[in-house]
Amino acid sequence: MLAGLLITGMLAAQPAAAADPAGYLNVRVNEVTSSNSDTVELYNTGSTAVSISGWKMSDDSFSPQSFSPSSSTIPAGGFVTFNSPKGLGDSDKLVIYTAGGTVVDRVEWATDRATPGMARCGGDGTGAWVTATSASTFGASNASGCPSPIPAASRVRINEVTSNGSDTVELYNGGTSAVSVGAWRYVDSDTSHSPVSVSSSSPSATSIPAGGYVTFNSTVGLGDTDSVFLVDSSGNTIDSVTWVTDGAKPSDERCANGTGWFRTATTATFGNANSCSGSTGGGGGTQTGRLLGGGGSITSGCAPEAPSGTGSTPTDTLAWPGGLDVTITDNACAFTTSTGAEGRDLSGLAFDPANPSVLWAAKNKNWLYKLVKSNGKWIPDATWSATGKQIHFAGGSGEPDSEGLTVGGNGHIYVTSERDNTKNTVPKDTILEFDPAATGSTLTPVHQWDMTSQFPQLNTGSKDDANLGFEGVGYVPDSWLTANGWVDPLTGAAYDPASYPLHGSGLFFAGLEWDGSLHVYGLNSDGTFTTFGTIMTGKASVMDVTFDAGTQRIAVTCDNTCGETHTFMKVNASGAIVPDVTYTNPAVMPTDNLEGFAVAPASTCVNGFREAVWSDDGIYGFGSGSSSYGHALYSGTFPC
Repeated sequence: MLAGLLITGMLAAQPAAAADPAGYLNVRVNEVTSSNSDTVELYNTGSTAVSISGWKMSDDSFSPQSFSPSSSTIPAGGFVTFNSPKGLGDSDKLVIYTAGGTVVDRVEWATDRATPGMARCGGDGTGAWVTATSASTFGASNASGCPSPIPAASRVRINEVTSNGSDTVELYNGGTSAVSVGAWRYVDSDTSHSPVSVSSSSPSATSIPAGGYVTFNSTVGLGDTDSVFLVDSSGNTIDSVTWVTDGAKPSDERCANGTGWFRTATTATFGNANSCSGSTGGGGGTQTGRLLGGGGSITSGCAPEAPSGTGSTPTDTLAWPGGLDVTITDNACAFTTSTGAEGRDLSGLAFDPANPSVLWAAKNKNWLYKLVKSNGKWIPDATWSATGKQIHFAGGSGEPDSEGLTVGGNGHIYVTSERDNTKNTVPKDTILEFDPAATGSTLTPVHQWDMTSQFPQLNTGSKDDANLGFEGVGYVPDSWLTANGWVDPLTGAAYDPASYPLHGSGLFFAGLEWDGSLHVYGLNSDGTFTTFGTIMTGKASVMDVTFDAGTQRIAVTCDNTCGETHTFMKVNASGAIVPDVTYTNPAVMPTDNLEGFAVAPASTCVNGFREAVWSDDGIYGFGSGSSSYGHALYSGTFPC
């Protein structure tokens, strides 16, 4: 989705004035009643909280008035309600303004449409407006108040629009019967413009058959940043779409056709099913970010793998705190190897703290990559190996199922393995240490530590169970553990690194996919290891682990199994390592097996942000035909 396309259900605002709060366009009128209480519900479709302090409302007869909301701030995905200070009529219009007078949103209804209430159905903040069939649901999701089935007129949606001169609008009827639309009206976001009938713009556009289309050219004009607002012949709000700065060139289209989120198309497809071949937006909530880059041909033999194991997002999860835009930052099917010709299975990621321009990556089928940036993409460093280096277990044997990696205090690369891929029904939960300065196209470990016996639940003879072992690993420096007062589980006293003279300068936190636990080890130079116990992360699984010096937290990543989330762990007042805060991914990203996550060192910060990178283990993106299909790496920003 290009340039912050918003999907709304009514007319959106003119470009915001400087004084308007960030994210104000994500606030939507979600439910309204004109009986007795004259209550209005606002919903925040965005990923960050929005202040509504000083906002006003008007109807079709009175000037903007202050109102008293249930809260002055709407959290991401949250609701705020208020009673109209002047009352609302059986046939009326509601307009919401920021404190600076910018129109935020508006909805219109005919006689009795808002009795007992009028609510969005098919998605809070984005669904079609219908008359509720049961008691109001103010302060909660509208689902319980929505009629079934949704009326035929509400099945008509704006499906595609362009602002490239022809200013064409396409309507699509997703229902099972024809709908008369000739007397329906539309208008853009310029409040000085009067609504124009669809039939006056296109005399043949009188009715839309079931599953059919109607197109017309806007006579009010459509700008680079604009909206289309559609009402029926009675004045009831039907649908709208808003785009920002060239988002509708060559066109913006819903994907899937008639129901999905808008994205910028590669070519317009007016009168036909949408191609869904352009820049992609994500699912879930109004999107204000962009997913950029991608494309390119799929290499012969490259076989992306659809995600599996999708679970729900924890209830206490917060929205991604960094930028909403994400860029695809690798070439299509870039990681094909002799043991992984299908091109997928890139998993663990770690920035090199000594050289932040280097990103290390592990591929499940026993390959290690040193990546550097070139023309905005992460590509293998040709001076190290243009095709990656194959890794083996001690003695040069086997194929480590390499899932996670981290950079140790000595600059060496530490890789976790769940199994030997040549014997994939048997677990082999190991941590292997590699010297990146070693020459040759293959690498064997300097040291190898085998913890398999600690996890008998994985040794059942099932390859699925064997595949739920060490999925990620993070090196955590002793200096952080001691400065934060971590209590050594082995002694019950403050952790003293000097008590473990062979372990180096930090400990290693290995994440177990089986149950989302962290297992803490001191990896000794004589090949032995010290086990410091288990830490529960509160997550169902762990896919990657990284110590982030910028936030002074241990970041634990889970893919779609846990709703694409990252839990940052801290040392609490009792000296235990516990969850602190959990964030989702940026909303424009796909819900895939995103198993790798890394944030750049704080030394790379620019204007308060630094790079964050994700890896898609299945290179599936949004599926076949999308710009992200066949790509493994995504790049965004995270606060410093």
